[in-house]
Amino acid sequence: MRIEDLQQQIAFIKEIDKLKYILRKTKLIGSDRAENDAEHSWHLAMMAIVLAEHSNVPIDLLKVMKMVLIHDIVEIDAGDTFIYGSKNHTNTEEELAAAKRIFGMLPEPQAQELVAIWREFEEGHTPEAKFARTMDRLEPLLQNTSNNGGTWREYDVPFQQVYDKKSIMKEGSETIWSYAEQLLNDSVERGILKR
Repeated sequence: MRIEDLQQQIAFIKEIDKLKYILRKTKLIGSDRAENDAEHSWHLAMMAIVLAEHSNVPIDLLKVMKMVLIHDIVEIDAGDTFIYGSKNHTNTEEELAAAKRIFGMLPEPQAQELVAIWREFEEGHTPEAKFARTMDRLEPLLQNTSNNGGTWREYDVPFQQVYDKKSIMKEGSETIWSYAEQLLNDSVERGILKR
């Protein structure tokens, strides 16, 4: 290995430490503290390990873990966009530029691999991307249902908008989507999500 490669990799590792400062709208389960992107990514990786058996089809778990660990790195430059806000929260030119800049800090073969994995997640067509996106939608659902409505109540998000955003989960796991759908319906009955 070339010393230049190691230096590039260390620079990348230092740069992605900034992910710990990117705050999300959702709060940690049982807390009023906002989750940061690094915590979110770690949680998704653990969820993927634990829940992989519920994927609709066999998946490459290592690839899924790479996806969930890197999918929000672009937010170092682009910032976190609230999924229920008016702005498109994914696939922006700003995010692509961020992916190229941040992953471009790595030696070329690694940079190309991570940009490709990031794009695959964003496009959402492969079994791995579908399952990774299921994890990405499930985690804040668990947070909001555990936190008495959380950001749904705080930002007055209606049931249908939540349902529409969460329904892509079925592409990665019908089993998890069935569970999530029941949580959504229970949330309406509990009065923490308005129909």
